[in-house]
Amino acid sequence: MSGGSESTDEALWLLAVNGDGDAFGTLFDRYRDRVHGHAIGIVGSSHQAEDITAIVFLEAWRRRDKVRMVNGSIIAWLLVTANNTIRNHNRQRRRYRAFLDQLPPPASVRDVAEDFVESVERDAEARALRTAFFQLKPQDRDVLTLCVIQGLSLKQAAEALAVAEGTVKSRLHRAKTRLGRQYKGPDWQPRIIEPRLSGLPPVLLTP
Repeated sequence: MSGGSESTDEALWLLAVNGDGDAFGTLFDRYRDRVHGHAIGIVGSSHQAEDITAIVFLEAWRRRDKVRMVNGSIIAWLLVTANNTIRNHNRQRRRYRAFLDQLPPPASVRDVAEDFVESVERDAEARALRTAFFQLKPQDRDVLTLCVIQGLSLKQAAEALAVAEGTVKSRLHRAKTRLGRQYKGPDWQPRIIEPRLSGLPPVLLTP
């Protein structure tokens, strides 16, 4: 093995770019739980979060020569890729549901899958927050993920998103306001609320 668990992300990634699977595996072990926790907090399903996590790291390996480091870490790139993967996953689910809607109605027997979905999304507050989050524009979701959920600085988020620091600041202000209004209604005024999203830290909506 060329890189140990004590190696930096940058050192490990340099090895991974050159095809070192052991170095990539070390990074997977380092960040798998954070990516999975982020995914499960948004989609609300452990099974779906596992699939999303696998796709994120597959993309990281496939596009390893294009990954952007932020402050010597790969985590920001992984989380933004997770957001993109979740967005694509939701599009596929909508297409699948549209297909099912065209089929003849089944016999009036309760589907076990319905019970499972209800048990996963029993917490109405978390469900409402997830819905509000997904109604935001992709750039709003990304800046909230990096600055609010993961606690990156404006400078670090700017590096991850390849935009100016002032752009991140203005996007963050707008994203918090939009999320608050999606979550609480059009008359909502910026302030601090702390809904819990399946184990994620509180989401602060104050601009």
